[in-house]
Amino acid sequence: MIPDCTTIATDPKRFGFHVELRRLALSILALACLSQARAAPFAYVPNERSGTVSVIDTASDRVVATIKTGGKPRGIAASPDGRRLYVSDQPNGSLVVVDLAAREISEQIPVGKSPEGVTISRDGALIAVAVEENNSVALIRAAAPRELTSVRVTGQNPEHAVFSPDGKWLYVSAEDGAVIDVIDVAKRSAVKSITVGERPRGIGFLPDGSRAYVAAENSDRIYVIDCERAEVIAVIAAGKRSNGIAVRPDGKVVFVSNGGDASVSAIDVASGKITATVPVGQRPWNMALTPDGKKLYVANGRSNSVSVIDAEAMTPLRDIPVGEAPWGVVVR
Repeated sequence: MIPDCTTIATDPKRFGFHVELRRLALSILALACLSQARAAPFAYVPNERSGTVSVIDTASDRVVATIKTGGKPRGIAASPDGRRLYVSDQPNGSLVVVDLAAREISEQIPVGKSPEGVTISRDGALIAVAVEENNSVALIRAAAPRELTSVRVTGQNPEHAVFSPDGKWLYVSAEDGAVIDVIDVAKRSAVKSITVGERPRGIGFLPDGSRAYVAAENSDRIYVIDCERAEVIAVIAAGKRSNGIAVRPDGKVVFVSNGGDASVSAIDVASGKITATVPVGQRPWNMALTPDGKKLYVANGRSNSVSVIDAEAMTPLRDIPVGEAPWGVVVR
């Protein structure tokens, strides 16, 4: 006979069993919720004047931690497995490695004078650092033992060095120049220079690697490069002092930050036209999208904040206070 509820409630053994079962179920639920919370992407923001990295939970859009790096953190990249951050430290001429589980520095790698932009290849094998005062790019093997190769470029004061999606090429922008240097990663050498507008800064590739978009700050233009031919095929008028570039994961929209206009514009890739512009904080700089492409995070260098934009509707969502002089964002 199946016991009724009264029998279960008054039988000490059965009552205890059900209490333990309920506790187990609640524990499993709590662990599932914690796992989901940890799985949510985080936005990491280097604050140049604070010597810190702000950690933003993209689910709540709140700063949940601050990592002390010291120096002047600028460029930032995250390993594909989400275990490490790589942050350039300008005055100390080093690449700072941050253990994200402990949220503390685990290593400092000397790279040269005044390092700036940092990127990592899609497979996580190589890290590239633009080293301004050396007019070079440091290529570093991510796995131990470390191996560093310095590649000279023609552009003066390189700012960004960005891997193509297939990892075969690095496109390098230079503050004091009007060229993009192309580095053959396998050969560890610069093989071509592509003429663009004055003071090229941000670089972004379409996911298929067919095109690269370059923001030329002093020209207020975006230069579109055919990557197979390694030449400019279109020029798009942007806002004042255009600098940061981010590409939506589906490859349909390219975002550009306009430092002089305190705005971000969206470029439709198919038409090559700007379809929307939204206001953000002062001196918007580098940007990053969430993996699903739904939200765009913009570092506002003079507002000490990060603006969050609905990347589909192109509407501003909120501003998040961070440290002083945020330089960029990486989302992982």
